Amino acid sequence: MSSKVFVAGATGLLGGRIVDALLDRGASVRALVRPGEDAAKKAAIEALQARGLEVVAGDITDPPARLAEAVGDAATVISAVQGGPDVIVDGQANLVHAAEKAGAARFIPSDFAVDVTKLADGDNFMIDWRRAAAARFRGADLDVVSVLNGAFYEVMVGFMGIVDWEGGTLSHWGDPDQPLDLTSVSDTAAYTAAVALDPGATGTLRFAGEVISFRRFHEAVQRGSGRRLELRDLGTADELRAEIERRAGLTENPFDYVALQYQWCMVSGKGKFDTLDNARYPQITPVSVADFVRASS
Repeated sequence: MSSKVFVAGATGLLGGRIVDALLDRGASVRALVRPGEDAAKKAAIEALQARGLEVVAGDITDPPARLAEAVGDAATVISAVQGGPDVIVDGQANLVHAAEKAGAARFIPSDFAVDVTKLADGDNFMIDWRRAAAARFRGADLDVVSVLNGAFYEVMVGFMGIVDWEGGTLSHWGDPDQPLDLTSVSDTAAYTAAVALDPGATGTLRFAGEVISFRRFHEAVQRGSGRRLELRDLGTADELRAEIERRAGLTENPFDYVALQYQWCMVSGKGKFDTLDNARYPQITPVSVADFVRASS
């Protein structure tokens, strides 16, 4: 069987890192790239091509027969796409259908989150899409292997609005001692590449760069940045849920409160991993929160 890996979403931050990690491990990699990508993404892809990446033009919404030709002889198909339900649900279902047609053995969907298997519909609308996609994959004639990483370090210190560097605060909801699963984008990519090249990997695999509470996260961010930040308590997990419902009633755009939904999944403990699979790949030494912040400062 071919050991080639096909990657959709290779121009994204995580997808590009997955390709990079696969190439580092000597894998044969083919990437699906949409025509008309911007100059920066083209340059990033060209750099990967110089290292041996094979590129095919197309989109996961292409007809399955055409998409199957793009997948070609790849044994494993990785989806690192981002977008709405047209991409995450319909697009990925289309990609799975194409992978089946091409004879691929495994599919790794774009999950990369807290434990989606433990959440309920309505807990987080973006994770709802991934759960809906998983329902569409059931019965597929290939092995679906999910990689979960908790929350990205990059998101925790950026998009979430948790750290206010200008205001000198780090804010949290819920119990500050509730353990959280966190991983950098690069380490998530490394684990994904390891899973893709591991013929024995199956089911749902869970990885974390560090399991750390908000209290310890605050200390690590201070240690890594060399800055003092006030730890602010915004309320209980139940109060956070009420705030999400309040904001949902004020807007038709769920992206206005999705960051709070992700935080609720974490601080409530509902999306917490019960076990980790880090030991399966001892060659990967994930970076700590403090070292990540130090390198990013």
